[in-house]
Amino acid sequence: MGFVRPRAGALLALLGLAAASLASVTAMAAELVMFTRDGCPWCARFEREVAPAYHLTQEGRLAPLRRVELKAGGSNLPGLSAPVIAAPTFVIFEDRREIGRITGYQGDDAFWGLLGKMLADMPGPIHRSGTAAKLD
Repeated sequence: MGFVRPRAGALLALLGLAAASLASVTAMAAELVMFTRDGCPWCARFEREVAPAYHLTQEGRLAPLRRVELKAGGSNLPGLSAPVIAAPTFVIFEDRREIGRITGYQGDDAFWGLLGKMLADMPGPIHRSGTAAKLD
């Protein structure tokens, strides 16, 4: 039996479906960006109290942590609703736009409470009530 070559139209349709599926997965991705600065004592405290276990939590799976060094004069990354001028500042991005922000770090209890509220209020389908993922 010989190799059957797929028709170009069917192949293009399949590639389009694959691209649309990938785009919908990417569109739901959230990320927690920590704006940090060398020598920042509150950043160091976060790194001791929260960072080692963050990736193991449900919050860490819903919004993986990425660190960005905050330069003098602040940061105006694309998607921010306002420039970031203080370290640490934690910004939740979804679909490459800011949907929530925590300025400063006042300890792990305050951080987890504020982050949990932001994630629960996210407009994305992976965070809505019903059959979607919920925070503990």
